[in-house]
Amino acid sequence: MTADSVWSPGRLRAPSYDDIVKAQEIMNGIVRKTPLQYSTTFSRLVGTSIHLKLECLQLTGSFKVRGALAKIGGLTEKQAGHGVIAASAGNHAQGVAFASARKDVPCTIVMPKNASPAKVAATKSYGASVVQRGFNYEEAWEATQEMAKREGRTIIHAFDDPDVIAGQGTVGLEILEDMSSLDRIYLPVGGGGLAAGMAIAVKAKRPNVKIIGVESKAFPAMKESMKKGSLQSVKAGYTIADGISVKSPGRLTFDIVSRYLDDIVLVDDTTIVKTMFLLMERAKLVVEPAGAASLAYLLTNGHTAGKKEKVVSILSGGNVDMYLLGQVVAKGLMQMGRMVKIFILLPDKPGALKDVVDGIAELSVNIVEVEHDRLSSNIPAGTAGVYLSLELESEKNVSKLIEMFKKKGIEFRVVS
Repeated sequence: MTADSVWSPGRLRAPSYDDIVKAQEIMNGIVRKTPLQYSTTFSRLVGTSIHLKLECLQLTGSFKVRGALAKIGGLTEKQAGHGVIAASAGNHAQGVAFASARKDVPCTIVMPKNASPAKVAATKSYGASVVQRGFNYEEAWEATQEMAKREGRTIIHAFDDPDVIAGQGTVGLEILEDMSSLDRIYLPVGGGGLAAGMAIAVKAKRPNVKIIGVESKAFPAMKESMKKGSLQSVKAGYTIADGISVKSPGRLTFDIVSRYLDDIVLVDDTTIVKTMFLLMERAKLVVEPAGAASLAYLLTNGHTAGKKEKVVSILSGGNVDMYLLGQVVAKGLMQMGRMVKIFILLPDKPGALKDVVDGIAELSVNIVEVEHDRLSSNIPAGTAGVYLSLELESEKNVSKLIEMFKKKGIEFRVVS
């Protein structure tokens, strides 16, 4: 049994700046130094100078691979021989699997039985052995600890580990290398590994830089913990940003974040969806919900940063479920006023729908989808209900459509 096969957060120590530099040396030539890109579009929308740190372009699609490499790269020969194990249903799983393969270390990933098949397949593709236990992260984590004790494997925790934190802190070193001056950094916070590592790296060299963590309103665990001065657990809510849906932060990450972070703020799913849509359309970047959280906050609260300040927003990952991505595009178009769904009630007779469609065509509005309903109980006999999904150039088209329906005496309502 290895020393790290029994998990005990109470004996962990915070990494130093030198530990982060060492972690960077371990992963040199393996991880990508991701771009730090100035964005004219988002600078204009926010009202200050916005630079995007594109960890969504990192190997395995997330910053998580950095912490995994730092931890696995520091194992003794004996520990490496016994192999590693981790519990995850997302980015951490892929990061650990990739890092293990690069270091030729046997790897087992424990995932919940209801984990996304796409994520299971992606993890296996990096060479890891995937074991599915339980139906949530907590149950998978319990199974991980049992297997680690039984098999003598080293646990690679997703965030509450000094080596993992040091690895995540290398993102901060890269930002300092690329920007001679900056004022603020906004980053997503789940368990706190990225925030803790970034804070140590940046504050050691530029203590005046403000670091602001962004959590989901559904999981404000770190904010509540900082507010009350001790570790807090929040009730499980719902957010599309599953990468930051953590009910309680780590003990070590909480201690570090409490000392170094300047603030924790919250963001909702609606804003995250709009931000993901804008990133795809304007910046040609596919960013996962958790990865878009920091920029989402800035888009609605840009006034908190001064107009002349240089701000970095960390886009921490780009692994998005394809089904969710389709919903994000549709909902984003609706939020931007460029797609609308309207229900109209028409006489059930030949030509009634054609008359409406002709009117829509005259307004140069594109029909995306038509759903025709005669049989639902809420549709009066002799009429037909029609749902029209329409693509618009701008919100001005909606008022023109409404005016046209009124002139024709058509009963309607805007559904979304």
